[in-house]
Amino acid sequence: MHLKKHLSFTALREALSAQFNQIDDLRQGAKVDYPLHDCLMSGFAMMFFQDPSLLCFQQRIQDRMERNNLGTVFNVGTIPKETQMRDVLDWVSPQAIEPVFPDFLHRLQRGKQLAQYQFINGMYLVSLDGSQYFSSEKVHCPNCLITESKNGTLRYHHQILQPVIVHPDIKQVLPLAPEQISNHDGTQKQDCEINAGKRCIQKIRKAHPKLKFIITADGLHSKQPFIDEVKKAKMSFILVAKPTDHKVLFEWVNELTQLGEAGRLELTDSKARRHCYQWVNNVPLNGTKDADDVNFFQFHIISKDNKITYKNSWVTDLTVDRSNVVELVKGGRARWKVENETFNTLKNQGYHLEHNFGHGQQNLSFVFFMLNLLAFYVHQILELTDRLYHTVRYTKFTSRKEYFNQLRCTFRIMLFNSWEQMLTHILDPPMIRAPG
Repeated sequence: MHLKKHLSFTALREALSAQFNQIDDLRQGAKVDYPLHDCLMSGFAMMFFQDPSLLCFQQRIQDRMERNNLGTVFNVGTIPKETQMRDVLDWVSPQAIEPVFPDFLHRLQRGKQLAQYQFINGMYLVSLDGSQYFSSEKVHCPNCLITESKNGTLRYHHQILQPVIVHPDIKQVLPLAPEQISNHDGTQKQDCEINAGKRCIQKIRKAHPKLKFIITADGLHSKQPFIDEVKKAKMSFILVAKPTDHKVLFEWVNELTQLGEAGRLELTDSKARRHCYQWVNNVPLNGTKDADDVNFFQFHIISKDNKITYKNSWVTDLTVDRSNVVELVKGGRARWKVENETFNTLKNQGYHLEHNFGHGQQNLSFVFFMLNLLAFYVHQILELTDRLYHTVRYTKFTSRKEYFNQLRCTFRIMLFNSWEQMLTHILDPPMIRAPG
């Protein structure tokens, strides 16, 4: 784990500053007390230290040490008040923040860190899934999705479709720019996610025109319109396919299996469980005359007492055979990393994703989501590349909560010239001699 200068915290923070400084500030110059850069960077700092609320963050930075550290570590010149930060960020275009995501990925590629994520044939596995990050019966804005319950109660919420680069054998995930599910995408979950998914695929390809991707997603996406978009973007796919959603497909698979034309592989693990793989190439995705032919594979785990403990099936454009079916199943199963390693971490491991930091009437809710996601991304990069960060996090502290509590405390009571100086102090505090 050798830290490259362009992947250090300071370099990543400078990249954020550069992008924030390029965003047009639509306020009148004479009335601007708090630069847009400082508002965005203060929001990022709040997310980086996992403050549970904007109010908690504001209360902490009243201390002189903390205010100075925000300047030296995060390059914040003027710290806005709580209400002022919300007012300013509400008008920021989320699209203006998006270039940070490909910039970070290019830095990882330049630092030879991205290569380890190559999955099959030099392709990168992108797991795609939707999630809700805000819900309320009272607070809402024009961008909210609206759900009406049976008793007529309206619930307002925000959802995103989040792509992340994953690898079955690597814990850290690499977020790509999220796609907001809008209230124009439809009323059904499938329509909303598919329409947002199409935009997301286009965005990924535009941001990374030369990288080779495999898109993996749940059963909502294994339909012709989404597959058409993936193919148009010159990407491959591994998508969950369920019998209830693909009756014609499974009829073909069952018939070819009975004729002995399906491939089979069975392996036994150290716990005497049987791992059963089956595949069939060139079967129709559905019953329409212009349906694509896809390649199908399924996987079962059978316990010692002959009980099926896991079962799933997928469709792909990649030819399946004995040499790659095990890896393809790993790729299909890696889809859960967007849920467990991303959404679960953001919601339940200190990032407070579902907390309402501020809703606003334009973009505030989504801007706070993006700043939170960028804080998570920087943490992921530092875990991958920064030995000092990794050592402090995993040798000094037993839990994530304990670690971030210490970061907030240290940041508050001592003045540092840099993030690296602060970590060094936590790792090896100076000796204090007792009097006498």
